Amino acid sequence: MLIYLRVLKESFNFAINALKNNKLRTFLSLVGVTIGIFSIIAVLAAVDSLKKEIEGSISSLDNSTIFVGRFSFGPTDVPRWKYEQFPDVTYEEYQYLKRNTPNLYAASYTLNVAAETVKYQDKSVGNVEIGAVTEEYYDIEALQIAEGRFFNEPESISGAPVIVLGDEIAQTLFGSGPEAIGKKVRLYGRKFNVIGVLKKEGSGLFGNSKDTAVFLPVNMVRKIYGVNNKNLFPFIVIKPEKDVDQAEFIALLTQKLRQMRGLKPDEIDTFFVNQLQGFADFIDNITGQMNVIGLIISGFSLLVGGFGIANIMFVSVKERTNLIGIQKSLGAKNKFILFQFLFEAVILAVIGGLIGLFFVFIVSLIASQFTGDFEFVLSPWNLFLGTAISAVIGLVSGILPAISASRLDPVEAIRTGM
Repeated sequence: MLIYLRVLKESFNFAINALKNNKLRTFLSLVGVTIGIFSIIAVLAAVDSLKKEIEGSISSLDNSTIFVGRFSFGPTDVPRWKYEQFPDVTYEEYQYLKRNTPNLYAASYTLNVAAETVKYQDKSVGNVEIGAVTEEYYDIEALQIAEGRFFNEPESISGAPVIVLGDEIAQTLFGSGPEAIGKKVRLYGRKFNVIGVLKKEGSGLFGNSKDTAVFLPVNMVRKIYGVNNKNLFPFIVIKPEKDVDQAEFIALLTQKLRQMRGLKPDEIDTFFVNQLQGFADFIDNITGQMNVIGLIISGFSLLVGGFGIANIMFVSVKERTNLIGIQKSLGAKNKFILFQFLFEAVILAVIGGLIGLFFVFIVSLIASQFTGDFEFVLSPWNLFLGTAISAVIGLVSGILPAISASRLDPVEAIRTGM
């Protein structure tokens, strides 16, 4: 064991000497490894960051959450022209499913409406996301209230003029503290009584934060836009009870809605049942493909880096031929010479890889400064992976030069190197 530590130490010294004595040659040889590792880890870190941001944006929703509507969240076999003719899910269908679907924990009828401006006296906030929902949406998304409360069932059914504000909206209109509760803001040309303020959430990668959103009873929005407005894109959001068989629950849910719509057995569903878990799997699939594409592209840089390491090692063998002959004449075994050059190749490659990781770290810091609350993730696993890939590249690139060095005849080596 000690002899291998000694070989490792000597190989490290040889690698450092190569860096010192042949700076330009070594630099050019390591550029490929540095660029390759930088490319691979940068791609992996960027994809991990994007995945974490997307997962964070839906983290308030349980993976068992189901969205029923006339649009699919992912690829579908139904032609576009056909599903564009599907009818919207109605408030009556929401009520029917809520009353007649067993093992249903909570259900909400939601509308996708355009952003609006919220005003209070001489202050206003534009581009406010409107959450038109029923009262149980509070339980589905596990909303957190900082002040006041969420609207209740009677307020939701009657379409009461009440509103729950996001943190940033409340801060802009009323400042800090509970001053917003009980005040009246203007929206859609009407007055709404502020009954709650949400806890601060922070902005996401796509700007979709509840800090800049408000929540209204869905029936109030239906009064404003009209009950049969085709531009609202409604969804029924459903959360089943825990430990319920998801496939069985969806089958029963589909059956109930088909019955209400009077669909015949040979007719296809005129709606889509979107699972949040399926959407998460779709995101995993996309990010996985992005990783593979990034790895393939970055692999070419590593291939160039590998040739660079092999080149510098062949040159190193040629320069130290005399020394190899002396070592072998003094009793050094082939294995000792082999490991000496292998360790040197690995150390050189790892140095190039560490430089690449350092550049990724710098870029991540700079990127974080320009992306606001978006967190650029450089995980310990990616750091380990970058170092391991560098070591493997060094090992593969150095194997042929190391073998050629270990097989040198001592007499010929000494004579050739003189």
